[in-house]
Amino acid sequence: MSIVDRLQSAGLRATPKRIAIGGLLFDGQDRHVTADDVAVLARKSGVRVSLATVYNTLNQFVSAGLMKRITLDTDRTYFDTNVSQHHHLFFEENGVLHDIPGDSIRVEGLPEIPAGAKVRAIEVIVRMTGEKR
Repeated sequence: MSIVDRLQSAGLRATPKRIAIGGLLFDGQDRHVTADDVAVLARKSGVRVSLATVYNTLNQFVSAGLMKRITLDTDRTYFDTNVSQHHHLFFEENGVLHDIPGDSIRVEGLPEIPAGAKVRAIEVIVRMTGEKR
């Protein structure tokens, strides 16, 4: 599916900036990126874009279901092109995120769910020390 088709299927207008940023991200590889990563990648690819535009575009991609937002703490937010149900290993020393298949971790002992509510998703982040090899 082309970037334009992907954007339009998600209900987004295929603007030049969205096409450019989408082209950098949606290449068939699962990626975990920060807005700063995308801004640097865009500049290296010859795409002129402000950091604010990158943030806005990534947040629009999340709202449209094209990406997931992973907030690790108040200072670190990653954007994930893998929108399937899965978990993460986070290597604190170098900031690397690694996918864990969704069915690899079982969560037991959840508290009682309030009446009228239901669990939409459970996402586990396993924080690691040492660098990913």
